[in-house]
Amino acid sequence: MPNRHVRAVAVDPDNWQDSMDHRLAFWQAGELPPKRIPRAEVARELEVVLEPMDVGAVEVERVDGTSSLVSSILADTYTDACVVIQDGAVVFEDYGEHGDRNRPQALMSVSKSIVGCVAAILIERGDLDPERPLTDYVPELQDSGYRGATVRHVLDMRSGVRFSEEYTNPVAEIRELDRWIGWSERTGGGGPHGLYPYLLTLQADAPHGGEFHYRSAETDVLGWVCERASGKEMAQLLGSLVWQPMGAEHDADLICDGNGTAVHDGGLCATARDVARFGQLLLDGGVVPDGLGGQRVVVPPRWLRRAWAVDADVRGAFASSPAEQMFPGGWYRNQFWFRPGPHGDVLVCLGIYGQMIHVSRRTRTVCVKLSSWPEAQGPAYLQDTVRAFDAIGGALTQSDASDIRQRLPGVVSGLSRKGGGSPRHHDSVI
Repeated sequence: MPNRHVRAVAVDPDNWQDSMDHRLAFWQAGELPPKRIPRAEVARELEVVLEPMDVGAVEVERVDGTSSLVSSILADTYTDACVVIQDGAVVFEDYGEHGDRNRPQALMSVSKSIVGCVAAILIERGDLDPERPLTDYVPELQDSGYRGATVRHVLDMRSGVRFSEEYTNPVAEIRELDRWIGWSERTGGGGPHGLYPYLLTLQADAPHGGEFHYRSAETDVLGWVCERASGKEMAQLLGSLVWQPMGAEHDADLICDGNGTAVHDGGLCATARDVARFGQLLLDGGVVPDGLGGQRVVVPPRWLRRAWAVDADVRGAFASSPAEQMFPGGWYRNQFWFRPGPHGDVLVCLGIYGQMIHVSRRTRTVCVKLSSWPEAQGPAYLQDTVRAFDAIGGALTQSDASDIRQRLPGVVSGLSRKGGGSPRHHDSVI
C-alpha cells in the first residue's frame, strides 16, 4: 500500500469525508450516530477455496499502457478491503491497515444500488408504481424541480433537475447537499438543515426523461418516495427487504442527517464480505439458497433482467451523457452501472473514494473493493480497478477476451455500443 501518515482522528458528521485520514475515517464512519440494520438470524455461508489461484499474480494492462500485477494495482489504488468470489466461493480476500473482515466501512454510493433494490421489491409488491409522478408520494416536491418527474426518472437518473456532482467545486450542488445534511448548522441553531429540506430547493433546467446525468439527489428522492409508499423508514426497509433475506453476517449502519433522516445516496456502512453477499445476490438473479435445497427470491429477477437488457432509449440516454467517456458503450438502469467488458457485459456498483462491486455473469465472479482514495474522484484508479477485475475473471475461467460487438442483447439494430466522439469537459460522474 502507498505510505500515508495515519493518525487518530475524531470523526463527526461534518468532517468524516474531508479528513486527511480517509483510511481510518472510512472504517469509523459506522460509529457516527447511525440507524442500525440488523443482520440475518442465519448468515449465508461463504465457502472458502483452500488452494485458490494466486489472484495477485494475474497480469493486467493498465490504462496508461503499462503492464502490472493485480497485487500492485490493489496497493496503488489505496485498497482497504478486497473480496473475490467465484461460483459462490471466496477465492481471494485481503485487508489493509485498520480493516478486517468483521469491521464495516463506508460504502458511499454503492448504497444507491441497494436502495434501488428496495424500490424494486416495493414495485413488485404493488406498493410503488415506477410510472407515477413523484409528487403522488411526496406532495412537498410540487414546488421543486421534481414536479412532473416520475419514479422511473429518478431510478434511471434522467430527471431534468439541475445538480452538479463536481466534488472539487465548493458551490456545486453535491457540496451544498453535504452542508445541508451535516450537523453543524443544526447544532449551531443557524440556517436551514436536513436532507429533505434541501431536495425541495432544487430546480429543473431541462425536460424530464432526457439524457442520463448522475445526480446523488435522485437516490435521495427515491428513498423518500420508498419511505412514503411503504410507511417505513429506510433502515427498516433495508433490513427487512434486503439485508436479512440475503443472509448478511453482520449488522450494517446507515448514516443519517441531523434530523435522523437516512442519507439514501451514500450512507450505508457494511463489511466487505456482506457487500460480496449482495454482489452474489445480483449475480444469482436476485435469489438466495433457502437452506432446503431450493431458492428464495429476494430481489425480483425480472428487475435485474430488465436492467441487464439495454434498449435503444436507455443506451441513447447514456451515450449522449458525459458518462460515456468513462464507460464507452455502457448504460445506467435501476441504480446500477453497466459496461461492456472483455468477458461480456458487467454490472458495476460505484462509490466515491474507490468503492466498487463488479459482477460478471460470464466469468461467474463477484469482486468487491473498498478503498480510501486521497480524492473523491480518481479516473485512472477506477479504470485500473475494472481492468484488474476483468483480468481476474478471465484468469479464473481460463477464458480469452471476447469481441463484445458480437453480443449486443436488447440493442436495436444500427445503434452503436462502441462509443465515439471526442472527449468533452464534464462534471464528475460518480
